[in-house]
Amino acid sequence: MANPYSEHDQAIQPPHEPYYVPATSIWPIVGAVALFLIALGAGATVGGLFGGQGPWILLVGVGILLLMVVGWFRDVIRESMGGLYSHQMDRSFRQGMSWFIFSEVMFFAAFFGALFYARMIAVPWLGGAGNNAMTHAVLWPDFVAQWPLVVTPGGTTTEAMGALGLPLYNTLILLTSSVTVHIAHTALEEDNRPRLTLFLLLTVLLGSLFVYLQGVEYVHAYHELGLTLDAGVYGNTFFLLTGFHGMHVTLGTVILFVVWLRVLRGHFSSEKHFAFQAGAWYWHFVDVVWLGLFVFVYIL
Repeated sequence: MANPYSEHDQAIQPPHEPYYVPATSIWPIVGAVALFLIALGAGATVGGLFGGQGPWILLVGVGILLLMVVGWFRDVIRESMGGLYSHQMDRSFRQGMSWFIFSEVMFFAAFFGALFYARMIAVPWLGGAGNNAMTHAVLWPDFVAQWPLVVTPGGTTTEAMGALGLPLYNTLILLTSSVTVHIAHTALEEDNRPRLTLFLLLTVLLGSLFVYLQGVEYVHAYHELGLTLDAGVYGNTFFLLTGFHGMHVTLGTVILFVVWLRVLRGHFSSEKHFAFQAGAWYWHFVDVVWLGLFVFVYIL
């Protein structure tokens, strides 16, 4: 059969680039088992089930999850350093990370939406706004439509967490960490390994400090302000939003720490460093979310 392409067409055809397909991996099922044990252990701990063995089940789940992360990271790093990834794979990674961050945006949008609904719709309705005088009179006659709600229907009184102090310090810490990770990224593009190593380590330390100070803030909220998950809708939204964000900061810190270890081993170049870039994308996303939290949870 004659070749349907002319010699000119064949000359401009891009060279064939193989697309690497990873071998079958055990890590997804290991991760699924770990998450199941974590959920089971957390539920058993809260509910007092299985004769008080819930914390041990939770600990086993966390251990298996850490094993999965280490093993999976090791396999991906070996594949990358082995030159198995093509430009098409690189585009796939970028698309995957972009969609992942978009899913995280929608995740936090749901929690911000719950906060706005409670503040802008539910609270005014309970206060009798919008022709809801009977709702106010029947459900909660003594209710005062103001935010934050520091008095629950059961009569529990709490205090709101102020914006000054630890929340402000954590805001400055995260903003500084965005600068340090950007400097590290610039240093990598310029092949300045010492500056890259230093500023990436500073970013990891700042992220760790943020998580520690948030833990101190939670202890203060629980013992001195009486602010818990049982403290009505204000306590619920406060801990859900800040807690999930703290979990994301922890994950981002772990990712950047792994990247830092790879930098020490001489991985990455100015042309090929998507693992670092993906971690930086995620870290900037976490910082932007915190700015929204600081404004709408702590200030307004």
